[in-house]
Amino acid sequence: MNIAVLGAGAMGSVFGAFLAGQPEHVVTLIDIWKEHVDTINAQGLTINTTEGDLVVKNLTAVTSAKDLPPQDLVIVFVKATVTEAAMAHAVNLVGPSTIVLTLQNGLGNIEKLCRVVDPKCVVGGINSYGSAIKGPGQVILRGRGETVFGEIDGSPSERLDKLKLVFDAASLPASVTTNVHGRIWTKLISNVAINALCAIIGIKNGQLLNYPESEALVEGAVGEAVSVAKAMGITFETDDPIAYAKKVINNTGENVCSMLQDVRAKRETEIAVINGAIVEGGLKHGLPTPINLVLTNLVKVIQQNYPA
Repeated sequence: MNIAVLGAGAMGSVFGAFLAGQPEHVVTLIDIWKEHVDTINAQGLTINTTEGDLVVKNLTAVTSAKDLPPQDLVIVFVKATVTEAAMAHAVNLVGPSTIVLTLQNGLGNIEKLCRVVDPKCVVGGINSYGSAIKGPGQVILRGRGETVFGEIDGSPSERLDKLKLVFDAASLPASVTTNVHGRIWTKLISNVAINALCAIIGIKNGQLLNYPESEALVEGAVGEAVSVAKAMGITFETDDPIAYAKKVINNTGENVCSMLQDVRAKRETEIAVINGAIVEGGLKHGLPTPINLVLTNLVKVIQQNYPA
C-alpha cells in the first residue's frame, strides 16, 4: 500500500514506523516540523520502546503533501484543532478509492474531514497508545493499546476487514466495529476524565485517583459526558463509563497525558474537542455541564498565559 500519515507527531510517528516495517508498504510522513522531517530523512525515525530502540529508515518525511500522488491510505493524526485545514492542504492525497482514517482525539474530526473530502472515503477510529516526542526524529512509545475503526454509517466493511490485516501484520493489532461513534465516545470519556485535570494540576494519569478531590472531579466530568451522549443517542461500548474511565486511568497510570505535554510545551491543546465538546453538547440539549465548563475555561486561561 501507499500510505501517508498526516501529522507525524508522537502517535503518527509510531504508526508510520510500524507500518513502514512491512516491505510491501511505501510510507510517507507529513509534518510541518522541519527539523523532525529533516532528521527522519537523514538518520531514520527512532522509536524508543521497553524492548529497545527501533530505527526505521525505509520511510520518507515531507513538510507538505502537495507533490505526493493519491494514496491507498491516509491516516490523520494532526491536532483536532487543525483537522480541516490540514486535510484541505493535502486533498491531492485522496483518490476515489483512498481510505482516510482518523485516529485522533476528541469529537468532530469525522465531520471536519467530510467537509473536505468525499465522505465515502472517511473512516472513523480510535487508538489508545501512549507516546511522546523525545526530540527530532525520536519518539518514546510508552504503552500499547487498542486500535479500532469502522465505517461512519455503521455498515459492515470488506475494505476495513482487509485494512485490519494490514495493521495486524505491522504489529498494530486492530479490530473493526459497526459502532464507531460509540467507540469514539467511549474513548472520549477517558479523555474527559484525564486530560484537562492532569493539565491543570500537573500530575500523571494515575495520580488522579490518589486524592478524593480529583477523583470526585473525574466522576463528575464523566457523568456530565454520559448525560450528553445519551441525549445524542450514543451507545457506549461499556456498561459503566465511570468505572471504565478509572480503569483507563489505572492502566495508564505512569503516562503524562497529551494535554499536559502540550501545556508544558506551550502548545495549543485539544480542550475544545474534549471537555469543550461536552459543554457544547450540553448547551444544545439543555443539560448542565458545570464541571466540564470549569475545566475547559481553566485550560483556556492557561493557554492564554503562555509566555510570548
